[in-house]
Amino acid sequence: MLTLYHAPRSRSSRIITLLRELDALDKVNIVIVDITRGDGSGAKDPKNPHPDGKVPLLVHDGVVIWESIAIIQYLTDLFPEKKLAPVAGDPKRGRYLSWLAWYAGVVEPVLIVEAAGISHPYLQATFRGPKEMAQQLETALTASPYLMGDEFSAADLLLYSPFAWFPEATPDVPAVKAWIERCAARPSVQWAAEYDAAQQVAA
Repeated sequence: MLTLYHAPRSRSSRIITLLRELDALDKVNIVIVDITRGDGSGAKDPKNPHPDGKVPLLVHDGVVIWESIAIIQYLTDLFPEKKLAPVAGDPKRGRYLSWLAWYAGVVEPVLIVEAAGISHPYLQATFRGPKEMAQQLETALTASPYLMGDEFSAADLLLYSPFAWFPEATPDVPAVKAWIERCAARPSVQWAAEYDAAQQVAA
């Protein structure tokens, strides 16, 4: 049994999008929960077993998986037939895992630090900055339309997502902007937005 704890229009929305891409929505019980949001609205939901009251949270036969990167890797491994991630043993697997780790270790910290208006040499040395982040994306996306080559993958879904939420953080790089547009145009993205809107109306 798979259960996803989800709050509409939050970081867990990309997991909803992923489930649509994996054609796995009928295999997952989606539990809508409240969360405390950045604007002060919402609250920690007692229905949510996440210790911090956050989303996404995936439970599979009693095993709890948290953090978007872990959930994305778990689900793409669980449903390999959709080929949204290279399987173990595939020569591209290392590159794929590196993109997932780079998102958690560089992209989110860089975007959050920039949004907060914080600057310090330690931060720059550890996480790099927007310029270096943009260069990394530009190098990959100038060579191919997606991060893993010619085909869309879960790495694209994850890494494009913050720019969909915060377009002002989008690097001023044509190849990156075109990639974001390609990712945003996928039917799964529109479906997830409509799903979230319906859940908010129902609430």
